[in-house]
Amino acid sequence: MRPAREPASRQEATGPEERHVQLLILKALRSIGQTGRPAACRILGLMIIGSHILFYSKDPEADRAFFRDALGFPSVDVGEGWLIFAMPPAEAAFHPTEHVFTQQHAGQALLGAVLYLMCDDLETFTAALKKKNVHCTDFQQARWGTSTTIPLPSGGSIGLYQPRHATAFNRK
Repeated sequence: MRPAREPASRQEATGPEERHVQLLILKALRSIGQTGRPAACRILGLMIIGSHILFYSKDPEADRAFFRDALGFPSVDVGEGWLIFAMPPAEAAFHPTEHVFTQQHAGQALLGAVLYLMCDDLETFTAALKKKNVHCTDFQQARWGTSTTIPLPSGGSIGLYQPRHATAFNRK
């Protein structure tokens, strides 16, 4: 006698309406290039479909062109050259701080954030950027990985690192 089938997730659809909602969300994910059914999509019964990062830039047009041309992120133009970029899988961590780190948005003080792109070969990636005349900072070693900073045309920077730790999107 075979054991009863266990649900793949506690959030697994049980009725036709739930299955329909899951199919609609999966269709939306595929339309933005997300294939399969990543674990992150099972959060809150498939309600959360992704994350959207807001960058505040003194020269957003130049930084958009940099993300498109130097980093090669695909994008959609939602009008008047306003590009929204597809990003690789993401993870989030909460770090302690001694001071308030917020950004006012829509009348609310939202938590501030720092972006680090992650790569599996920092030396090769930064060498490819150098060929595009993008010069990253010297590598910094830490127990969590090796990092550098990518300068943006606006004068801002974003982080880049090769992790030594397990990543949330590759967990077993």
